[in-house]
Amino acid sequence: MRIAVINERLSVIVGSGAVDVHTASEGRFGPSAAAVYPVWRDFMDWAASADLGEAVPFELSSLGSPSPEPRQVFAIGLNYGAHAAESGFARPDAFAPVFTKFQTCITGPYRDVVLPAGGHTDWEVELVVIIGTLARGVAAAAAWSYVAGLSVGQDISERVLQLAATPPQFSLGKSYPGFGPVGPWLVTLDELPNRNDLELGCLINGEQMQKGRTRDLIFGVPELIEQLSAVTPLLPGDIIFTGTPAGVGLGRDPQRWLAPGDVLTTYIEGIGEMRHRFISEL
Repeated sequence: MRIAVINERLSVIVGSGAVDVHTASEGRFGPSAAAVYPVWRDFMDWAASADLGEAVPFELSSLGSPSPEPRQVFAIGLNYGAHAAESGFARPDAFAPVFTKFQTCITGPYRDVVLPAGGHTDWEVELVVIIGTLARGVAAAAAWSYVAGLSVGQDISERVLQLAATPPQFSLGKSYPGFGPVGPWLVTLDELPNRNDLELGCLINGEQMQKGRTRDLIFGVPELIEQLSAVTPLLPGDIIFTGTPAGVGLGRDPQRWLAPGDVLTTYIEGIGEMRHRFISEL
């Protein structure tokens, strides 16, 4: 099943159209996506057998993040060996490096994003996990059962601010408005038989920048949930950016940054794609 937010209303994708959940459930669920995560299992039970009715077309520009108001946003650094190497860091071996992207940076999959003046703005395609059930002290072996679904993410990063402090200021440099796109929808795990091995990548103006596979994650989704939930409860609707493969602008020679007019296309196999155009500050 594919769960989307369309014009700020919770929807189910059916073919090339969508069904409004609030209408189809006669008010039982929706229209807010944030309200459905605390009752995720009830919602999925309903959706599995509901008569959803006729799907209607929608514009891609109307899509928002499938979890538009996460209470917590976790981001994992250096979680692919080749990306750690291109960034000049050692490969993590015991615990994943964790930071946050502030909630106000979360945005939808088809948007214009403003480039901060004087910055070096970079791209980072990432598999995104959305939590569906309160997870506290969860073992890796059980971790997938706490996941509502997977989505496509971009950990857009402004490197000047990020590297202005010692040690680097990860969270602020990655939290400008629009720097946390997620979408185009949430895909439930039953639609992803190879959920541990998905191709992910991104292109700028049609030129491939990153291409990798999630099987190369140093810490996979179950290990991340185990590590995080051992410290702090993961709440329904929370987002985990799981890390990016090699190919970011910071690691290139010469280095490359996003420029006004650039179009960034981001995709993950079996989930979908996002497109973002970058513009100058007004």
